[in-house]
Amino acid sequence: MPDTFPTIILYGIPNCDQVKKARRWLEASNVDYRFHDLRRDGINTTQIERWLRTHTWNTLVNSRGTTWRQLDPESRPADRNSAILTLLAHPTLLKRPVLEAGATVLVGFSENEYERHLPPV
Repeated sequence: MPDTFPTIILYGIPNCDQVKKARRWLEASNVDYRFHDLRRDGINTTQIERWLRTHTWNTLVNSRGTTWRQLDPESRPADRNSAILTLLAHPTLLKRPVLEAGATVLVGFSENEYERHLPPV
């Protein structure tokens, strides 16, 4: 990988099927990346704000998963600010995986998107 390509960080949880698919693809493609475990390492406002530069809060929030279903309806995010606060309190509410490579942020796993945005090795 060229020295000028930014560090790739994959945010997720180890047992998530989509995260497993992304990790397998990255490893099979010989793409160097760092894994950020949302349960162990959490997330912060700076990270979320960075992702919100290219995605809406609705894209970042996984409204189909277990964490969403466990939230009281009044605790579920209804706008950008409440989404940030809820993601900080419940990092596994993040739609996974989130791949960050410099200004590129990919949410969810799509082989086509990974091929399009990541450099060939």
